[in-house]
Amino acid sequence: MRRYYSGHDVERARSIEELRRMAMRRIPNFCREYLEGGAEDEVTLRRNRSVFEGWAFLPRTLVDVTRRVRSVDLFGQPIASPFLIGPTGFNGMLTRRGDLALARAAAAAGIPFTLSNVSNTALEDIADKAGGRLWMQVYLYRSRRFVHDIAKRAERAGFEALIVTTDLPAYGNREWDARNFRSGARLTLRNLIDTACHPRWLCDVFLPDGMPRFRNLGDLLPPGKDHAAGASAILARELDPSLNWQDIAWLRDLWPGKLIVKGILDPHDAEQARHFGVDGVILSNHGGRQLDGAISPMEILPDVAALLKGHVAVLIDGGFRRGSDIVKARALGADAVLLGRATLYGLAAGGEKGAARAIHLLTQEVDRVLALLGCTDIRNLGPEVLRPVFNSISGGQA
Repeated sequence: MRRYYSGHDVERARSIEELRRMAMRRIPNFCREYLEGGAEDEVTLRRNRSVFEGWAFLPRTLVDVTRRVRSVDLFGQPIASPFLIGPTGFNGMLTRRGDLALARAAAAAGIPFTLSNVSNTALEDIADKAGGRLWMQVYLYRSRRFVHDIAKRAERAGFEALIVTTDLPAYGNREWDARNFRSGARLTLRNLIDTACHPRWLCDVFLPDGMPRFRNLGDLLPPGKDHAAGASAILARELDPSLNWQDIAWLRDLWPGKLIVKGILDPHDAEQARHFGVDGVILSNHGGRQLDGAISPMEILPDVAALLKGHVAVLIDGGFRRGSDIVKARALGADAVLLGRATLYGLAAGGEKGAARAIHLLTQEVDRVLALLGCTDIRNLGPEVLRPVFNSISGGQA
């Protein structure tokens, strides 16, 4: 039986799983379910993890791996490791000023950071206080004026890329969310009692400033409804089921930087993205939180890489917890991996220090896998280092 470190010192964590367990002890139930949960029966959530066992490594031996290169080029610039921080919302519920903590950890590690438009820190503060390579994520809400304004704000603040998330024409059926809140988006009595039993979280998050506020949604929310509990219903009404490729053309004309479309799971859509002039695509099923029963992005990665490689950057997210997972994605054609829950576990366990620990652990693991594969440069990896075994075991979290 595996044993895990059970203390609070994130520097003693030896894996993302240990950071996850530390985080689950520190944060209250409604935060745990927000961080961990998927849609409906969570089939997609489990698939995002089990899929990695469908490929086995084919290592070479008697190769001098004294010097190893794990950095890759992304949009013409190097990043220190083949991964970056993807967009995640409500990070201020996990730790105080969580978005800024993540951004600083990413900048220190030499990897890009993506700010969600449902973040709790203003994008201008991220640019001013974190630095590094910054990307901005946005949903194409019904209010195109909001989308226009946030894109212009990001441009003025020096953000490099704009990610438009396209897989939310409607909210996925996240049943855990309905369990935790009463009408008016108030926590149930059970959750209130549980929250009172987490004094470290209360002192860090709630007592200094109250419920975290959305700092980048501007006029999209009415006064007094810009907090994490009160905005969900309003944002759900702003989701636009009429979203189509002409909206991407409009955004391409508006945004002068790198434009990336997130939510691609079909090769035809990947080809369409190239046709509309985007700079990158992110293969994603929204962390298993939208369509339950969807494929894992890893299952479509080789086909999309064959279509787009050398023309459009191919990025991927969904279930990455080990450096070996990241190396497998790179071997199958991904330019880089976006991390979601993996670094959020570190953030929830120990703020900026915990996020930095998560990045460090994954960096070490990528480097170790390269050595054990007999590979001196991750840029030279290809599918020849993998063999499909198709015996994946269902389980775990995405």
